Amino acid sequence: MKTVAIIGAGKIGRMAAHFLAKCGDYRVHVVDAHEPSWRESISGLAGATGATVDFSSAADIDAALKGAWALISCAPFFCNPLIAERAKAAGVHYLDLTEDVAVTKKVMDLAKGASTAFIPQCGLAPGYITIAANHLAKPMSEIHELRCRVGALPRNPTNQLKYNMTWSTNGLVNEYCNPCEALVDGKITLLAPLENLEEFTLDGIEYEAFNTSGGLGSLGESLAGRARNVNYKTIRYPGHCRLIKFLLHDLGFVDHRQDLCDILDRSVPTTKDDVIVILCVAIGMENGRLVEKIDARRVPAKTIDGKHWTGIQITTAAGVCAVLDLLKDGKVPEKGFVRMEDVRYEDFIANRFGREYAV
Repeated sequence: MKTVAIIGAGKIGRMAAHFLAKCGDYRVHVVDAHEPSWRESISGLAGATGATVDFSSAADIDAALKGAWALISCAPFFCNPLIAERAKAAGVHYLDLTEDVAVTKKVMDLAKGASTAFIPQCGLAPGYITIAANHLAKPMSEIHELRCRVGALPRNPTNQLKYNMTWSTNGLVNEYCNPCEALVDGKITLLAPLENLEEFTLDGIEYEAFNTSGGLGSLGESLAGRARNVNYKTIRYPGHCRLIKFLLHDLGFVDHRQDLCDILDRSVPTTKDDVIVILCVAIGMENGRLVEKIDARRVPAKTIDGKHWTGIQITTAAGVCAVLDLLKDGKVPEKGFVRMEDVRYEDFIANRFGREYAV
C-alpha cells in the first residue's frame, strides 16, 4: 500500500483524502496549518493520519513527506514552489492543482533531472478540460479552433454577482487579474483577463464566458504549429463579468487584491449546492472534412458514501486522484515534467475516480 501525503486540508484536500482512503489502495497522511481541518479530513478514514505543519517551513514539509510515495498539494498556489522543491529532495512524486502560470513554470524547472514525476495542474481547469480538449482535437489534421470553457457556479444564484464562493478566494482573484495565455493565429499570446466576453446557452440556461488566467495549462504551447486558435474562458451567469470589472478597475481593487479577497470572503456566501459546467469545442479538418466536436457536461453536488460533497470538490479531487492512479499503474510518465496532454482521455474517463466526470 502506497502512502500519499495530502498537503492542505481544505475543501479539495478533504475530498481527495476521502477518495484515496476509501478505495483501499493508499495510506493517506493529511497535513495542514490548521489542526481542526486535518482532523476533520481524516475523521472516519481507516488508517489515515495527520499533522500540523507550516507550509513555509522546509523542515515541516520534509517531515510530512517522510515515507511518502507521492504528494498531492492542495495548498494555496503560492506555497507550491517550496513544496515541489522538497518533493524533489525527498524523491517523492509531486501533483498539484494550481492554475497559476508562474508557479507551474517553477515546477517545470524543478522537474529537470528529477527521478520522480512532477505533474502540476491536474484538477479541473487545467486538468480534465485539457485532457478532454486534447482528445477532441487529436484526430484532426488541422485545428482551427479549440475552445475550453469551465465554470463552478451556484445552482440557484440569488445575489447581483450571481455567484457564491466555491473554492479558493485568492485563486479566484488571481485568475481574474493575471494575463491569459492563448494561441492566436498560431502564436502564443497573452490576452487581458475579463475580455472577449461571449454568451451561449447550454441545456436551456444562459451563460457568459470571458478570459481568465491559467485554465489552459500547457495546451497552447503543445499545439503550437498544429492549431490556429486555442483559448480558455471561465463560465459565469450573465452580468458577472461587468460587476467584477467595476470592482477591479473602477474601484481599483486590481492593485489591492488582498483587500478584494477579504471583501469577497466577508460578503459573498459559500454554497454547497453548486454545479460544474464544462464546454469544450473543437473545430477543424478530419478525414478531409471540416467538423465540429463538442464535449458538454454538468457535474452537480451529490452524496458520496453518505456525505454531501460539492461539485467543485468532486471534479477537482477526482481529476488529481485519477492522475495519481494512472501514475501508479504506469499509464503516465514516471519521471520529469508531465503535462496533462500526456494523459490519455480513455484511461482517465475509465478510471474509478475519472468516472465522476462521466455524467
